[in-house]
Amino acid sequence: MVKLINKIAVITGASKGIGRAIAEAYAKEGAIVYCVSRTNSDLENVVDSIKSKGGKAIAFKADVTQYDQMNQLFDHINQQYGKLDILVANAGGNIEQSSIEEGSPEMWIKAIELNLFGVYFTVKAGIPLMKENGGKIITIGSGMGHQGIINESSYCCAKSGTWMLTRILAKELVEFNISVNEIIPGPVKTFQTRNLRDDPNSPFQIKGEWVKEPEDVVPLALFLASQPEIGPTAQSFSLMRR
Repeated sequence: MVKLINKIAVITGASKGIGRAIAEAYAKEGAIVYCVSRTNSDLENVVDSIKSKGGKAIAFKADVTQYDQMNQLFDHINQQYGKLDILVANAGGNIEQSSIEEGSPEMWIKAIELNLFGVYFTVKAGIPLMKENGGKIITIGSGMGHQGIINESSYCCAKSGTWMLTRILAKELVEFNISVNEIIPGPVKTFQTRNLRDDPNSPFQIKGEWVKEPEDVVPLALFLASQPEIGPTAQSFSLMRR
C-alpha cells in the first residue's frame, strides 16, 4: 500500500540530485508532487519521468530567494487542491568557499540568501496552507551547520541558521499538528559536489564515511513524510557516519 496516497507535496530544488530523488520517490508512493526549481527545462525532465512511471507531478518554476514567487506557488496549490501536506525545503548550494578575510561580501550574502533566506521564504509562504490539516516540513541541513569549517563560513552559518529555524518552527507549529525536522544527508554525489570529490579535506575523503547517491537519502525522507501526527519534531536526522 502506497504511503503518501493523494498527499500534496512540494520539493524545492527538485530538478537535480537529492530533490529529484525525493520527488520521484514521493510520487511513486502516491503523492501529487510539485517540483520547484529555477530551471524550467530540467523541471520538465523530472515531471516527464515521474508521469512516465504513472506518477503525478507538476513543474513550477520559482526562485526560493524571491518571496513573491514562493507566495505565487502556494497560491496556485491552494487554488488547485486547497491543502499542503508535505514541504521539503531542499534548494540550496555551497556557492562561496573562501576565508572570511579574503572572501567576497557579495558572494557571502548570496550564499546566505540561497541557503537560509530561501528556506525561510519557502516555509513562511507555505505555513498558512498547511495549518488547517497539519503536515510535515522537512529541511535539508548539513553537518556543516553543526560544526564550523574553515573557508566555508557562509554555508556553515546558513545551515546553522536553518537548523535553528527548524527547531523554532517546530515549537511554533506543534499546536497545528505540523512537524518540522531536519535531514543531514552527509556527502552525496551530486552535480554541485563534483568539485569537492578530489579535495583531500572534504567529507568525501574521510575513511569510513558513507558517500551516497541521491537515492540513498530517500528512505529517511519517506520515513519523515509518513510519520503520524504525534511523530518526531524539532529533530535532526543524520546519515553521516561521523
